[in-house]
Amino acid sequence: MQYPCYIVNWNVKITLNDHPMMENQSPKKSYSLDLAASLLALVLILALMYMAQSVLLPLLFATLISISLFPLARFFERLRLGKAFSSLLAVMVAICIISAIIWFIVHQSIIIGKDATAITDKVLSVLESGQQWLYEKFGIGKNQVMDKLREQGNQSLENVAGVITSTFGSIGNMLASAILVPLYSFFMLYYRDFFREFFFKAFKSAPQRKVNEVLNKIYEVVQSYLVGLVTVMGIVAILNTIGLMIMGIDYAWFFGTLASLLMLLPYIGIAIGSILPALFALAVKDSAWYAVGVIAWFQVVQFLEGNIITPNIVGSKVSINPLMAIIGIFLGGMLFGLAGLILALPLIATLKVIFDAIPSMEAFGFLIGEPEKEHLKRNSTQELLMKWGIVRLPRNKKKIEIDINTQTEDPTQPETKVTYKEINESEELPLEESSEDDKKE
Repeated sequence: MQYPCYIVNWNVKITLNDHPMMENQSPKKSYSLDLAASLLALVLILALMYMAQSVLLPLLFATLISISLFPLARFFERLRLGKAFSSLLAVMVAICIISAIIWFIVHQSIIIGKDATAITDKVLSVLESGQQWLYEKFGIGKNQVMDKLREQGNQSLENVAGVITSTFGSIGNMLASAILVPLYSFFMLYYRDFFREFFFKAFKSAPQRKVNEVLNKIYEVVQSYLVGLVTVMGIVAILNTIGLMIMGIDYAWFFGTLASLLMLLPYIGIAIGSILPALFALAVKDSAWYAVGVIAWFQVVQFLEGNIITPNIVGSKVSINPLMAIIGIFLGGMLFGLAGLILALPLIATLKVIFDAIPSMEAFGFLIGEPEKEHLKRNSTQELLMKWGIVRLPRNKKKIEIDINTQTEDPTQPETKVTYKEINESEELPLEESSEDDKKE
């Protein structure tokens, strides 16, 4: 016997978005998960960068160099020299410039070294004067000073092996980087369109136009920083040299240029660069005021660089507030040492561009950037709370009293003076929390 079989299709639609609890919890939960995932990814990236720094550092320096050389490579390409030859020629120009700077520093150091005997005698005489001053003021004898110096010298000798090992290790890394960085720079210039398409493929879920805008923004920010840094270094070198020449310090061009090159270390480069010419002035001049003058002039130059020169040259394209810059410099030094101090600001600027492009990380991009003028005003807290609807100004429900004085010296043309006072003119009135009824209005 056959029994009929019926197949029933049930179409059930469950709508969850209509429930008020789902409307309130789902976006918050999604944002929290996205934020936690982004922060975890950032921590993992920093850990990988620390572990792979021997490979990563030459790659990062090559990236900065290739970005700075891109306009030059494009110029050679417009001359129809070929993409490969243009990239190679741009790298060769960079090598020649860097080699010339190194030769200048080494050559001047050799020249200064020829006068080492006279400088040493002067330094010894300064030390003897200092010992005499210590004895007259504090009763510290010469033997005590020499014993202390001998103790410090013995402690330094104990670490000679470690210093030599680290020095040769650093020289080996420098030689490897001297070969790898130009090679990486060439391939980054030659394969730049290939790498751009890689980012398009890697971020298929995002709009390709937005990916392209982020890449262009990163290039613009880093290029502006590098070009601005080189320009500022040139201006600072001239200012340093002029000040040293006015004070009659020998080898002014060498000391001024060396101090400007140390601007690769943000915020502290010029201060460190002032130590060597100050010691030289102390050794060769008759008065210690020359050394004080050198340090004072370099501080003036640093003030001009930080408040006038750099803001007008670099502008608002590299928008990083000083607090985040200092924190980033310390973190870069902890991760990569001296190289991290140099790479810190370009990496922070790149991170800001990336954070601004990711909705879940947009707040961190805002934190890295420069505060707006509205955040620095005296009543900025009040305006901020009003902007976000947290508080509002109290409503004035009282009548305003107005005094009217009428003068009728000339009956045909009476003159009226009105005097009044606005009750809400003070910024220091207590703020009231806005209620739900106020928000609805």
